Amino acid sequence: MNAMSESWVAIGKLEDIPRRGARCVKNGDTTIAVFRTADDRVFALEDKCPHRKGPLSQGIVHDGCVTCPLHNWVISLETGRAQGADEGSTATFPAKVEDGRILLSLRSAAEKAA
Repeated sequence: MNAMSESWVAIGKLEDIPRRGARCVKNGDTTIAVFRTADDRVFALEDKCPHRKGPLSQGIVHDGCVTCPLHNWVISLETGRAQGADEGSTATFPAKVEDGRILLSLRSAAEKAA
């Protein structure tokens, strides 16, 4: 599926999320954390750390990553992968900003690749 046929859902305005913060969106049984970086980029990950399922939305956003509040695992906002010596990943979801609105695809990158 290419970006032209992607199904996007408007979930709010960019200013609804503080810089270096997150907000959550429910999609069925899945909670998606939507992050805003200091330079206004937007990323979306499933709201659970690959280590012990900690709530990434409550973590610290820095340098294109989020640090899990439970055990300090650092997760890339772009790839969902644990950084450094830690191993594992969480699902990523396409997100973008258009005209100040945050748009989210509710299909994870893994689902699209299948």
